[in-house]
Amino acid sequence: MRSEAQKNILDSLPKEDLLSSGVDLSEKGRAATFVQVDERPSLFRSMFQGIELIPTEEALNRYPQYKKFFGMAFTAVGEDFPRDTQGGFFLVIKKGAKVTLPVQVCLFLKKKSFSQKVHNIILVEEGAQAYVINGCASDKAATDAFHLGISEYIVMRNGYLNFTMIHSWNDSMVVRPKSIAVVEEGGTFVSNYVSLKPVKEVVMYPTCVLKGRKARASFSSIILGHKGCLQDVGSRVILAAPDTSAEIVSRTVSMGGKIIARGHLYAKTPGVRAHLECQGLIVSEQGTIHAIPELQTDYRDVDLSHEAAIGKISKEEIEYLASRGIEEKVARSLIIRGFMDTDILGLPDELREQIEELKERLTEQAM
Repeated sequence: MRSEAQKNILDSLPKEDLLSSGVDLSEKGRAATFVQVDERPSLFRSMFQGIELIPTEEALNRYPQYKKFFGMAFTAVGEDFPRDTQGGFFLVIKKGAKVTLPVQVCLFLKKKSFSQKVHNIILVEEGAQAYVINGCASDKAATDAFHLGISEYIVMRNGYLNFTMIHSWNDSMVVRPKSIAVVEEGGTFVSNYVSLKPVKEVVMYPTCVLKGRKARASFSSIILGHKGCLQDVGSRVILAAPDTSAEIVSRTVSMGGKIIARGHLYAKTPGVRAHLECQGLIVSEQGTIHAIPELQTDYRDVDLSHEAAIGKISKEEIEYLASRGIEEKVARSLIIRGFMDTDILGLPDELREQIEELKERLTEQAM
């Protein structure tokens, strides 16, 4: 049951912006909910017995056994991280729990020129399974604001985490997510990223370390670059154990913005395989797409591959649709929506349909 204070805070948030980031405050079809507005966690609760979802600071104070996970992912790659954070969420999927309904998290900005710095930790215990929607959004009044998201994902033996981040910022936001995942033996980490609305600048390069035999990682992204926007987005997978595998797939469309699509596959041991695919579509002559695929290894017994292609909407495609009575503007919109295929995200049907509807609506607005 929500308190009156929680209800007032949540009622003050723009529902359209929340829905465009995949967050539904009715909580219909959700297993748990966490909402942070600016620096303050405003709502957190679980409707599923195998889930613990509370603010990070509260979790570290209440459960001393979880302190060892604070910073663990960054230690795995020898990196430090900013510690002057406020809020963020701590999510634990308990051992053996199979959570089929999505856990939803919303990080929202309302204040003008505010810097939101959060530290998030997701722990999927042995044999557990979960789907998470992380919706990031801002109010139109939150101009010139900044978001730094420090996120750590720990997937234990035979665990499964499907994590979807949807950005729905305003066009003056500067965003710097910094995420690292560590996957143990037999575990799977699936990361999906969707960015369809204008944003001033996004720079993110999430990393996954496959440290256990037969661990697997998959990164997929769909990005729509608007005029005047910079999106420097990439993914890196470090295959550090035998029999591990990875895939990085991106679909980028520039309608006048600059998109840098990075991908790095690093085989630190023999007996691994991975593939990287980057496809770009330039709609406006003012747009820029820079694809940077990287493959790295010191071993012969690896299977690493990549393919990258950047192009435009062909005259033949437009003429084909025109011959069937479809006007040019509608034809272009259909081609763009088809190019940004949500099937690459590997989502359950309910969530995929929600993102598909969002993609069609926002693409239509952009056209």
